[in-house]
Amino acid sequence: MSAAKHLTGDLKQAKRIVIKIGSALLVDESKGVLRRRWLQALAEDIATLRKEGREVIVVSSGSIAVGRRYLSLGQRPLRLEEKQAAAAAGMIRLAHAYQDALGHHGITVAQVLLTLDDTESRRRYINARNTLDTLLSLGSVPLINENDTVATDEIRFGDNDRLAARVAAMVSADTLVLLSDIDGLYTADPNRDPDARFLPEVLEISAEIEAMAGDPVTAHGSGGMVTKLAAAKICLGAGCRMAITQGHEEHPLKRLAEGARATWFLPKANPAKARKQWIAGSLKAVGTLWLDDGALTALNKGKSLLPAGVTKVEGKFGRGAAVVVRAADGHEVARGLMAYPSADARKIAGHKTSDIESLIGYRGSDEMIHRDDLVLL
Repeated sequence: MSAAKHLTGDLKQAKRIVIKIGSALLVDESKGVLRRRWLQALAEDIATLRKEGREVIVVSSGSIAVGRRYLSLGQRPLRLEEKQAAAAAGMIRLAHAYQDALGHHGITVAQVLLTLDDTESRRRYINARNTLDTLLSLGSVPLINENDTVATDEIRFGDNDRLAARVAAMVSADTLVLLSDIDGLYTADPNRDPDARFLPEVLEISAEIEAMAGDPVTAHGSGGMVTKLAAAKICLGAGCRMAITQGHEEHPLKRLAEGARATWFLPKANPAKARKQWIAGSLKAVGTLWLDDGALTALNKGKSLLPAGVTKVEGKFGRGAAVVVRAADGHEVARGLMAYPSADARKIAGHKTSDIESLIGYRGSDEMIHRDDLVLL
C-alpha cells in the first residue's frame, strides 16, 4: 500500500509529536515502582528530538500503578474512588520522576490533567489547546494524564490511548507514537495464532481492521488493541499519523527513528488541511463578522483577521465559536474560529490591537481570528 507523499511512516519527518507511554513500560508491575533506567533512556530520546527542533508532548499512564503501592491497595481490582485516590498519590511521584529525568537535559516538564469533558466542551478545548501551545512555545514538555481524581465514569476516557489521540488532534500534532507491549497490529493475536500477519501500514480503519483487535492483556493497563484502533480513528480524522511500536527496550524513540518495527496509520491529509476541512464543513456557524476592504485584502494575502478590519459583529457566542466572515457587499468570504466571545468582539471591532486591553480589561490575542483558524471560501 502507498500513502500520501507528505505523510509517511518516518519519525524523522515529524515536527510536533505526542508520545503515549503505557503503564507496563513505565512501572515494574511486580513491585509497583518506576523503571527509572528506562525513563532516563526515554528522556535522552526526547532531548534528542528537542535538539532536532521537534516539539514533544508526553501522555503517560502509570499514576494508579505507582500510587496503589503507596496506599497499600495491593493487586486486587480497584473501585473508581480507589483508582482516583491511587492516581492522586501516584501522579505527584510520576511528575517528579519525569522532571528529574528531563531536568538533566535542561528541559522543564509542565503537568496538565485533562478529562473527557475538557476535549468536548468548546471553551475548555480552546483553553487547553492554548495552554499546550504556549507551553510548547516556551520550550516545555507537557506531561498529560487523565484527571482521575475528579473524573466520574461518564466523563472518563478510561484509557490513555484515546486521550493521547484527542490531545494530538487538539494541538494539531502531525505524529502520535503509542509505545506499547506489542510492536504493531497483526491480523490476529500473534501469541495465539502462529499464522498472524504483521501489518506495517494502515490507511483506513475498516471493519476488517477492527475485527483484528483483541482484549487488554496487562494487569495495570486499561488499553488493548481496541483502544489503539479507536485512537487511530481519531488521528486519521485529524490528519495525524500514528505509530504503534514496542517500547519495552530502552531508547524506544531512537529505535523507531532508526526503523524499528511498527504499524503506521497514515491519514489522507496533513493536520493543517484536516483542521481547515473541519472548520469549513463540520462546525455550525453561530455568528457573523463583517469586514472592510482592507481586511479582505489582508485575508487574501494569508494574513490573520485583526480587530481593526471588522466593521460589525452579529450573534451571541463564546470564545472558540465558528463564525461566517462576510465582505462589505455581503458575500461570504471565509469561516473561522473566534479568539474572543461576542461581547468582547463588539467592543474591540474597528480598533487597533494596542487598544484591546483598555477596551475590555485584559490583553488577549492580537487577532480576532488567527489565520490557522480561518478558511477562505
